[in-house]
Amino acid sequence: MADRGRSGVVVGGGIGGLAAATALRLAGWDVTVLERSAEGGEIGAGLTIMANGQRALRELGLADAVVTSATPQGGGGVRDRSGRWLARVDSAALERELGTSAIGIHREQLHRVLREVLPAGALVTGAEVLDVTAGPPASVTFVRDGERRTITADLVVGADGIGSAVRRRLWPDHPGPAHTGVTAWRSVTAERWPLDLVGAVTWGPGTEFGTVPLVDGRVYWFAAVAGAPVGHRFADEAAHLRRRFAGWHAPIPDLLAATEPGAVLRHDLQHLAVPLPSYVTGAAALLGDAAHAMTPNLGQGAAQALEDAVVLGRALARYEDDVPAALRVYDRTRRPRSQAVARASRWSGRFGHELRSAPVVALRDLLVRATPATVALSSLARFAHWEPELVES
Repeated sequence: MADRGRSGVVVGGGIGGLAAATALRLAGWDVTVLERSAEGGEIGAGLTIMANGQRALRELGLADAVVTSATPQGGGGVRDRSGRWLARVDSAALERELGTSAIGIHREQLHRVLREVLPAGALVTGAEVLDVTAGPPASVTFVRDGERRTITADLVVGADGIGSAVRRRLWPDHPGPAHTGVTAWRSVTAERWPLDLVGAVTWGPGTEFGTVPLVDGRVYWFAAVAGAPVGHRFADEAAHLRRRFAGWHAPIPDLLAATEPGAVLRHDLQHLAVPLPSYVTGAAALLGDAAHAMTPNLGQGAAQALEDAVVLGRALARYEDDVPAALRVYDRTRRPRSQAVARASRWSGRFGHELRSAPVVALRDLLVRATPATVALSSLARFAHWEPELVES
């Protein structure tokens, strides 16, 4: 891959940051990725990648490697806590509509695929960013192993998550992330699950539980509760969940019992309630959660970061001698779509598991059961349709 003399620094070595580095390298750029953690691994459990995320991976040349570590998510839908189906997903119809089924994958496996395509030395771990200037030229100052360094580059990409240091430094007037009032737990069963299982979501009043089968036979599960106190922690989070979901339909209690207590992750969910007016400033751009952190209700967070990376790389390749023009096109292309997905995801949560009043929940369930399958399919596929075209004006 020829280096055209352009250099970029990506702050953040998660899924979005590594995808951005791959996209920039495909555009002919020399890239350094600065990751704060010492190990450079992905923190988390599993995720689902819809057709748009898979299309982005194909554009990056990574789809085949990812598919070998993933499993198709056939069937499924939404149930109530007794196990009654409120809505079913016609997997064959969804695949006809989108050309592929959704896939489930462990975050670390996706991260590994993204990490392994980078050249040795491109990912710098244990790098704590201290300062960023937008330029041009842009620069990033960081400390690693007690040594302070500054890198000057043609572009800085902030892909450092919802608490983005790049966003705080370069968009100082933005209020930053806000709590949604929802707490989420995630984990993966310790052993291979012995029974057939489809990916599905179950709603209870103010509560949700979801399952995603993984390629190694284990099950990624997630739970969410509206109204849990922010910052509160239980001495044994797994035991708390076993009590809360006792009596829910099978296999939810058994999945919780099959999870090692120390492997349960807990997060008070946040999002960017105030949309950014732009994803770019000077020679700097935001990407992924740093730009449009959203709730996980539509399962689009990782896919939107992958889309960002593809579009940024395409724009830089097209405008190889005009970085400001490339960044304007990136912003025009990505901001309307990603912010629309974020709004829809937040609405989905409010309509779904965040409802707590019994009469309202009963009405919601009735409406979901009465929704024609074609309407439900169209809604599910709405954001999964995506073509990586640039918006020029």
